[in-house]
Amino acid sequence: MYFDVVQSGSKGNATLVFSSNSIILIDMGITHIELEKELNKFNKTIKDIDALLITHNHADHLRSIKSFSPKKIYSLEGTVPGSLSNVISLNVPFKVNNTEITAFETSHDAINPCGFVIKDESAKLVYMTDTGVYLSKNTPLLSNPDYLIIESNHDIQMLLHTNRPIELIQRIMSDYGHLCNEDSAFATLEIIGDKTKEIVLAHISEEANTPEKALEAYDKVFKHAHVDINRYKVRVANQHIALIGGDYEY
Repeated sequence: MYFDVVQSGSKGNATLVFSSNSIILIDMGITHIELEKELNKFNKTIKDIDALLITHNHADHLRSIKSFSPKKIYSLEGTVPGSLSNVISLNVPFKVNNTEITAFETSHDAINPCGFVIKDESAKLVYMTDTGVYLSKNTPLLSNPDYLIIESNHDIQMLLHTNRPIELIQRIMSDYGHLCNEDSAFATLEIIGDKTKEIVLAHISEEANTPEKALEAYDKVFKHAHVDINRYKVRVANQHIALIGGDYEY
């Protein structure tokens, strides 16, 4: 299994997961052209994508879903209008070919927001962004993935010193907003295990965070917990530059 975080951030989100026999796209908040350009790297087209999973109903996650047939779209009830998707349920696994997918609850100001666990015979990937808090009840389902893609949205001090309206700052810092760097690191410690190889920090704010601050916070939290962060490949996803990870052979 390998993955490609095509874009990650408030301007648009899309992540490709290549399992042993399926190509899964998580969110379609970028343009059709941008996605096709990225797929060309793998000699694939949008037609080769077996399923589009939608985490929630904000524009930066579903802006271009019309590029896909409703038969290929999967979302929780209320996320996608009408009959434009296959309606799935929280914590109930379903299969796309032989790839098992399970949606789990997140905490965000959207209709039925969720993250996804994607498994095949070779690996397990957990994808979780856009959540104000980590819901520990999910830990048994999420625990010990090979790959973890998790939100590390903001540095609190940077966020407080932006020119954003106070209402927006309060929303971001609320239980239904976004994870700060430290909370992301503590959540990661609950999820990772001896099989975990790679951690990708996603949905980084361009105004209220930097890759350096996110990684510094992770380093401090892991040291505090007496966990050697160097055991894992930790990288930061980007709004403009794709990040390829997992078991990918260049």
